[in-house]
Amino acid sequence: MAGAAAFSAAWRHATRLDLHGRTALITGGSRGLGLAIARELGRLGAHVTLAARDAAELDAAREDLEARGIGVSVLVCDLAERGEGRRIVEHVIAERGRIDILVNNAGVIQVGPIEHMHTADFEEAMDVHFWAPLQTMTAAMPAMKAQGGGRIVNISSIGGKVGVAHLVPYCASKFALTGLSSATRGELAKDNIWVTTVAPGLMRTGSPFNAWFKGDHRGEFAWFTVSDSLPLLTIDAARAARQIVDACRCGDAELVVTWPAKLAVIANAICPSVVALGMKITNGLLPKPVDASGDRARSGWQSLSEWAPSRLTRLTEQAAAEHNQM
Repeated sequence: MAGAAAFSAAWRHATRLDLHGRTALITGGSRGLGLAIARELGRLGAHVTLAARDAAELDAAREDLEARGIGVSVLVCDLAERGEGRRIVEHVIAERGRIDILVNNAGVIQVGPIEHMHTADFEEAMDVHFWAPLQTMTAAMPAMKAQGGGRIVNISSIGGKVGVAHLVPYCASKFALTGLSSATRGELAKDNIWVTTVAPGLMRTGSPFNAWFKGDHRGEFAWFTVSDSLPLLTIDAARAARQIVDACRCGDAELVVTWPAKLAVIANAICPSVVALGMKITNGLLPKPVDASGDRARSGWQSLSEWAPSRLTRLTEQAAAEHNQM
C-alpha cells in the first residue's frame, strides 16, 4: 500500500502540467462550476475561452475574469445543437493556435418524477451531456496529438455513477458521459492526452435557480435547493474547482468530489441492493407526481416558495450571487 501511494505521488509530480501560457476551453463556463474552474485555471496562468448560450452571462463572466487579470475569450453557442461542439473547438484552435485543456462542463438539470419526464427531456440531456462532449473531444484530439499532448476533463456527476431518484434524464446522460470518458482515456494515453472523469457530489454553485423542475415544481425546487445548501454534505465551488484543476494538471484518471459522494460510490460497489433500498426510501419522501400540469418544466426562478429561498437555502443564494447565477 505504501509503495502504491509513493508511486502515485511520483507519477502525479512527473505529469503535472505548468499552466502558464496554456489555452483552455470551458463549456458552460459563464457561471457556476465552469466559472469557478475558469478562475482557477486563469489564476495559474492559462488563457481561458468560455463557451455558453447566454451572451449577457458571458459578458459578465468576462468582466469578472478580466478584473482578476485573467486572459479570457468568450463564444456564444448552444451545445444542444449538433455541430456546435466541433465549431467552438475549431474556433479556439484558429484563434489561439492550439488547445491544451478542454473542460466539458456544460449541463442541464431536469428534476422531477419519471412520470413527468418525456423523450424530449432525455434527448436534451444526452445532447448536452454526451453528444456535445463527444464532438468537442473528437475535434480537439487531432490538434492535441499534433502538439504533443493535452488534457481533457469531463465533468460528470455522482449521478453518473449512482442513480438518483427524480433525476433520471440527468443520471442516464451522465452515466453515458462517464463511460465515454473512462473508455477514451485508455486509447488517448498513447498520444499523451490524459482524460480525467470528474464525479462531483453536491456543490454550492447556485445551480438550483437555473435548473428545471417538473411535477410539484415548488416542492422539487425546495428539496433540491435545501440539499444543495447543507454545509457538511456540500462543497464550496471554489474549493471543488481547485481539486478539479489539480486533477487536470496531473492527468488523474478520476476525481470524486465530496466525502458523501465517495461513500456513495463505495457503498454502491459493495452493496448495491442496500443503496437501491435507500433510493426507494428517499423517493418516498420526495414530492409525488401531480396532474398533467406537472409535465411543464419551470425554472428555479419560477418555483420559489416559503422554503426556498429561506434561511435553509442561504448558502445556495450566496453561491448564486458569487458565481454569476443571478
